[in-house]
Amino acid sequence: MTGVSWIEESGTCAGPICITNTHAVGVVHHAVVRWTTQVHPDVAEGWLLPVVAETWDGYLNDINGFHVTPADAILALDHAKAGPVAEGNVGGGTGMVCYEFKCGTGTASRRTSAAGGYTVGVLVQANHGARYQLQIAGAPVGRLLTENAPFTKGKDLDNERGSIIIVVATDAPLLPHQLRRRAKRAALGLARTGSRAGNGSGDIFVAFSTANPDAPKLEQQLASASFVPNDRINPLFNAVVLATEEAIVNALVAAETMTGFDGHRVEAIPHDR
Repeated sequence: MTGVSWIEESGTCAGPICITNTHAVGVVHHAVVRWTTQVHPDVAEGWLLPVVAETWDGYLNDINGFHVTPADAILALDHAKAGPVAEGNVGGGTGMVCYEFKCGTGTASRRTSAAGGYTVGVLVQANHGARYQLQIAGAPVGRLLTENAPFTKGKDLDNERGSIIIVVATDAPLLPHQLRRRAKRAALGLARTGSRAGNGSGDIFVAFSTANPDAPKLEQQLASASFVPNDRINPLFNAVVLATEEAIVNALVAAETMTGFDGHRVEAIPHDR
């Protein structure tokens, strides 16, 4: 995930967060800079360190064919809008696989009744996990639906591959250290679906708040920001965990069976089962 060093250093993030496949990070990074300088020159004044994250789709996608172009990224940015989010085989999630089922993009949200009544939204690009690990609402689904697992061969149950990107958004006013705490809680939602974050799994999370938009402005001699006190933050932690869990399940349920590069085929999770 590019741009993280500046987020950690400054506690701020300006511009879009983009997710693509592993070998398209540079292409998308370049596109974000070009798009921002043209569409939001006020944000691009001086320099940019865009946030671009990736997961590997090389089983279903000809990843070395370099099919993602700057025009694709700019088209996605131009069409970003409020409202329902497309899930499954869309965007960066098109070629992704999780728990050895077809997977991709998923999202979910929670509205907290405590801590001021704020919303927490989570978007995932899910591409992780071995089949036997999958559990949904505590049920050992992956141990029951064992057929058509593309990577698990024989007794090699730990042939886990892939990664997940989790983006946590909220309108709750939080300070940078509180957002880091919230990002960590995404791991708990991931674990509720069965993942154990294996050696080859790049599990990367980022959290941001849309509150306090004026705090980083340069013209201020002394800035101020409101924030939820730590003793009232638990409902927001709970929301991250539960929305992350549901977003991963939604990515599984929304995805459709795909035959891709070199004839590789990955089945969608069977809804009736």
